[in-house]
Amino acid sequence: MKVLIVGSGGREHAIAWKVAQSPKVDKIYCAPGNAGIGQIAECVPIGAMEFDKLVDFAKKEAIDLTIIGMDDPLVGGVVDAFEAAGLRVFGPRKNAAILEGSKAFSKDLMKKYNIPTAAYETFDDAEAAMKYLETSEYPIVLKADGLALGKGVLICQTKEEAMDGVKEIMLDKKFGSAGNRLVVEEFLTGREVSVLSFVDGKTIRTMTSAQDHKRALDGDQGLNTGGMGTFSPSPFYTEEVDDFCRKYVYQATVDAMKAEGREFKGIIFFGLILTEKGPRVLEYNARFGDPEAQVVLPRMENDIVEVIEACIDGRLSEVELSFADNACVCVVLASGGYPVSYKKGYPISGLEKFEGKEGYYVFHAGTKLSEDGKMLTNGGRVLGVTAIGKDLKSARANAYEAAGWISWEGMYCRSDIGKAIDEA
Repeated sequence: MKVLIVGSGGREHAIAWKVAQSPKVDKIYCAPGNAGIGQIAECVPIGAMEFDKLVDFAKKEAIDLTIIGMDDPLVGGVVDAFEAAGLRVFGPRKNAAILEGSKAFSKDLMKKYNIPTAAYETFDDAEAAMKYLETSEYPIVLKADGLALGKGVLICQTKEEAMDGVKEIMLDKKFGSAGNRLVVEEFLTGREVSVLSFVDGKTIRTMTSAQDHKRALDGDQGLNTGGMGTFSPSPFYTEEVDDFCRKYVYQATVDAMKAEGREFKGIIFFGLILTEKGPRVLEYNARFGDPEAQVVLPRMENDIVEVIEACIDGRLSEVELSFADNACVCVVLASGGYPVSYKKGYPISGLEKFEGKEGYYVFHAGTKLSEDGKMLTNGGRVLGVTAIGKDLKSARANAYEAAGWISWEGMYCRSDIGKAIDEA
């Protein structure tokens, strides 16, 4: 069969890598892809938001299955466009992708269906938000309602910080139209854990747990990013936590969406925080996480194409997911200056050292080929260096060893990805 993957990041590279292992697949395309994805798939120069061109390409090439990796096209309705053309596609429709597309919607859904989350208020008016913040307790969390590349969340320690945050989000439009509406949320403390899941509209199958590092600098300092690294499984995601979430969060969310007439088929990413009062949902995403996919998919023993087809056909109840009894760590290598300003086009050295090394992977996020075939940097997050180990400590050591094989001018990475493992 022919498979088309839509997206251009490390997540899409990990998906393409996993899809390539399926004996069902003869040919993989990726739109628009990147230089790393181009090593296992044919990249086509169509943007993720060019729905008509994507549909035309899928029809012309007789694509059997399209997998949508990115949030923007899902929220924009790309699945609806493919389905209207009679094409087989994996991902939630527009009316279900709102689960990620609007934080206000997801908070209201959780409140209505008693899914545990932080207390919150929603505002369409900056003045009203500032008035509310006059008497709030601090620290407090401000969230731009819409999509903001994983960066539209501000944790404010003081009233002054919060007032500045409202101005940034709602008046200065730092995150564009995502900030037209604001969610002001109670600040919760605890370990954050990510759980990805496959959903077929009624049945949910959760994957192994993972833990992300969002901040740019060591010690969770610096600005929010799309993610600087991750590890799987999380030692803090215990059987007790799993039991609670299965009872009050996972199936409850799928049932809530169905009850709202927004049947969800695709990936639900549960962003959890483990508080003293029990797990709470921080956020939902409607697709694989990045870089969570880079540590979850290498541990997954199933044929991903078979699982995806079961989701599309509504027979996920027949599938049991299986994950290897090991661990995986991903360290993101970034361009100097990310996530603010950075230069592109630096030659990358050391990639050849991954060839033939089992359990070591490098997933490309922001790369391109030069005219003479050299691998160059082409983004803020450039590579996700990923390694397997028998346990988390050995996987972490392997990942940092492999990160040391690669270099380019201005490259940087956090040195403490998975350090929380030592405290487990």
